Amino acid sequence: MNMHNPPHPGEVLNELCIKPVGASITDTAKALGVSRKTLSSIVNGRSGISPEMAIRLSIAFDTSAESWLHQQSQYDLWLAEQHRDELQVQKLVAA
Repeated sequence: MNMHNPPHPGEVLNELCIKPVGASITDTAKALGVSRKTLSSIVNGRSGISPEMAIRLSIAFDTSAESWLHQQSQYDLWLAEQHRDELQVQKLVAA
């Protein structure tokens, strides 16, 4: 079952992982081994979570990489569904 308007995983990351530990974006980026710009882009919903970032997050926050990728996939699918009617696709049926 697809979620209705799921949050961007960056929002989840910020609200449920970064803020509760009292870390800044700069501190979190350093702990993750990425640039502040990279993490800020994710947290602000401008970039998605890659498989490598999912692994980094799983290590830093003791979560599963799969959960981060699932959130990203659900968000991406929801966005794509918003443009379903614009797709030029014909149904194929067995003869």
